[in-house]
Amino acid sequence: MQITNTILMIRPVSFRMNEQTAVNNYFMEDIDLKNQEINAQAQEEFDAFVSLLKSKGVNVIVVEDTKEPDTPDSIFPNNWISFHSNGTVGVYPMFAENRRNERREDILETLEENGFKIKDVIDYTSAEDEGLFLEGTGSILIDRVNKKAYCALSERANEDLFIEFCEDFDFFPVIFTANQSVDGKRLPIYHTNVMMALAEDFVVICTDSIDDKKERKNVLDHLKKDGKEVIIITEGQMHHFAGNMLQVLGADDKRYMVMSSAAYHSLRPEQVAQIENHCAILHSSLHTIETCGGGSARCMMAEVFLSKN
Repeated sequence: MQITNTILMIRPVSFRMNEQTAVNNYFMEDIDLKNQEINAQAQEEFDAFVSLLKSKGVNVIVVEDTKEPDTPDSIFPNNWISFHSNGTVGVYPMFAENRRNERREDILETLEENGFKIKDVIDYTSAEDEGLFLEGTGSILIDRVNKKAYCALSERANEDLFIEFCEDFDFFPVIFTANQSVDGKRLPIYHTNVMMALAEDFVVICTDSIDDKKERKNVLDHLKKDGKEVIIITEGQMHHFAGNMLQVLGADDKRYMVMSSAAYHSLRPEQVAQIENHCAILHSSLHTIETCGGGSARCMMAEVFLSKN
């Protein structure tokens, strides 16, 4: 299966703009609110988002974050953990030191308490000692059906680590660089999943971010060969998080493309129609989370593909 009905989400207690990730996440902006107010607004957005997913029959496992240690970005768990259908869990090395505190053993215990089987853990975190990072399904977009993985290289996505991941999980690596314009310069996009969203039979992608024409052609060739309809978004739409979407399963196996309201309202009518030809759209306002966190709907959802006991 390419998509799942079960999502892990972490409810924030100390969400704010993380100064350690702001150095290379150009989607983040300052907001004129106290941290306590920012967190309260993020909790409201989080709770409404979870309610929307649950109302459609998505199985959302919510874990409360802890006050200590300080983890302002805990709301984005897909960067440090991934769950696979063979019972393996991947644990990933993080660029920001304070994000490394997000990794919690008790979350694995929570999943086991919910009846999921964990057979093995592949831990890449020792790479942090060498200054090498690979931030989970933020850095890696997985085509589970066609056994491929896509990765836009950046400070948070090391090529050697990505290839090691592909060898461990038996995926063919599709490697490229994706850039965005920042103060007149072309700089690497921090995570692949803000410029590209891979669904069962379509993909939403900002092709303009892949400056190298050969790399762009290679990515598109792989997608088209695997029968994906390619829905192209602009760099402007990408900055409204239109690339940061996730397809999920709801009740009665109904498919939904989940995104923020900012992403949805940035889409042109014909792009909405293209997506709706494949599945329904769900969107919820994530304004505070997007502005301060530099991440959106997809980043908040860690997909659970583990089988049940």
